[in-house]
Amino acid sequence: MRFLRHAFILAFISSICITFLPSAEAFWIWTPESGKWVNPKYAVKPSPQEQLEYANGFFVSGRYAEAMREYKKLLQHYGKAREAATAQFYIGRSWEEMKNYFEAVENYQKVVDRYPFSDLGPKVVERQYLIANLLLEGKARDKRLATTLLGSTHNVVEIFEKVIKNDPYGTYAPAARFKIGLFHLEQGAYQLARDEFEKTLNDYPDSKWAESAKYQIAVADSKRSVSAQYDQGATTVAVEGFKEFLEANPESELSEAARQEIERLKVKEAENAFLVAEFYEKQKKMKAARIYYQEVVDNYAGTVWAEKAAVRVRMIDEGGMTP
Repeated sequence: MRFLRHAFILAFISSICITFLPSAEAFWIWTPESGKWVNPKYAVKPSPQEQLEYANGFFVSGRYAEAMREYKKLLQHYGKAREAATAQFYIGRSWEEMKNYFEAVENYQKVVDRYPFSDLGPKVVERQYLIANLLLEGKARDKRLATTLLGSTHNVVEIFEKVIKNDPYGTYAPAARFKIGLFHLEQGAYQLARDEFEKTLNDYPDSKWAESAKYQIAVADSKRSVSAQYDQGATTVAVEGFKEFLEANPESELSEAARQEIERLKVKEAENAFLVAEFYEKQKKMKAARIYYQEVVDNYAGTVWAEKAAVRVRMIDEGGMTP
């Protein structure tokens, strides 16, 4: 019994010693001012300025997890201090540096939502725009955001919309609106893309993005015309869009591309008219077929479809037989 009692006492003393031994992770010190034992890991500095500087030291040295821990202490203990907005912003920066873009965007937004009178608003908008741009260009690797590149519009569009909402007439708003259009265009949502380019043009007519938006409207119409085999309407609208762009911006860098698109769409129009003529011919409606074949010959000279149509006109005139 005596042996067991001594063993218990030794175990108890050992546990006390282990508890209060200094370690890299946690240790306690006595503070005469407060009359308490304090663990520096969980302690906060005497002022928000000192706490911010302490946290910044971790951020500058690339120790982002530790930096966030210290920034959060500032928010917890000095939530109404001027430095709180800065701490919240750098929580977002820390997440961004760790390439966790989802958390970064959410924490940046808290700066705007919780501290609306902070002068950090423009910086928040800039960081959010840059993250959305990384996503759009496929350079971000955040798994929760990467799904947007596979078809979900939720996050890419949402982040650009935050940029616009946070600063509707700021530096990044026109670009954000335009790039929402680009995202939809890449996803094959041509009407949505066109709507966004129209908004860019209407809301920011004096921005550098207005010219490109006008061009992209015609591109969206052009893309829509691809699936309309017998419907000339979408193709005609696209051609008119490119012509209007050329008239308004004859010296634009996009002018040559617009001319090439017009030529490509003319061939498309010729093909559509030829297919309509061919349809009537197969229905043995030779008079209607000849009218459409002749339209191709008259309106689309120089295209392969005009050459084919001329042959069909000749065959119909010679007896209604086709090659």
